[in-house]
Amino acid sequence: MNKKRIILDSNVILSAALFKKSVPRQVLDKCLVSGKILMSSATLAEVQELFGRSKKFDKYLSTVSRLEFLNDLMKSVEMIEIITEINLCRDPKDNKFLELAINGKADYLISGDRDLLILNPFQEISILSPQAFTLISDL
Repeated sequence: MNKKRIILDSNVILSAALFKKSVPRQVLDKCLVSGKILMSSATLAEVQELFGRSKKFDKYLSTVSRLEFLNDLMKSVEMIEIITEINLCRDPKDNKFLELAINGKADYLISGDRDLLILNPFQEISILSPQAFTLISDL
């Protein structure tokens, strides 16, 4: 069985790191076991920037622990080169996730961002909230 190809937006990854009993963490764990997580250099850069905001997130998890989490995650991620550019999202900063979805032949894009969720489905790619994704059983 082919593993489903899944994109987690930056806030889903950050929430999974900060809150071990959260829905985003359930999503991440499910993806690590049954799916394949995709990233591009642009989505990785955004995650790294988010994880580096030390003062804001230190009360939940230290900078060192966040970077260790990200380093461990990267061992399981498939990096995708972006060849086809997309400019469809009403928030231009979110286009990188649509580009990753198309270039990486993703099955799912998991996000809590309304600017992305409103596009579901996007060229046969399901864009789901973390809560909706936890209900999927066929990974």
